[in-house]
Amino acid sequence: MSATTAEQAGRRVEEVLDRLAENGDAQACAAAEEVVRVLMEFYGSGIARVLDLLGRPATRPPADPLGPLLADDLVASLLNLHGLHPEDAPTRIDRALSALPQPVENVGFDPSTGTLRLRVTASTGCGCSGTRESLRQAAVDALACFAPEVTEVELESGAPREPVLLQIGTRPSSAPTGGRSSAAL
Repeated sequence: MSATTAEQAGRRVEEVLDRLAENGDAQACAAAEEVVRVLMEFYGSGIARVLDLLGRPATRPPADPLGPLLADDLVASLLNLHGLHPEDAPTRIDRALSALPQPVENVGFDPSTGTLRLRVTASTGCGCSGTRESLRQAAVDALACFAPEVTEVELESGAPREPVLLQIGTRPSSAPTGGRSSAAL
């Protein structure tokens, strides 16, 4: 795949906009120009973010030099959009879930349906459905950037029950100590 230069891309965009203008549909032409502006802003923001992340002075070099880029929502979404993200889907899913305001367990991802099943691993606050829905929506939002192949998120009802621990201890002795106090022993 050969790289397109900025000049080539600009010419192609102008050709498409000129063809739309020739058709006389002013609304279609205006919409196409708006799409171009929005995309330019999106990519400009992504490039600016990359430069910002790479230009920050580090107190010590990161173990993974790509780490700050891969952890950024905007950069990650651009990499995913173009199939350039170097991490596999399970790693990107885990990255997205680690950013949630509440811990969840990944119960399983079905790539054929795009469904990710999650289990809440801690209390969701009041236990009301709105809180669960807000957690589900937070997962959907985080996954949109890091793992767009996840198209549906299902929260399993209830966290797994903690095992009940049986407290075993010694009973205070009720038997006589033979006239001696335990302090004398």
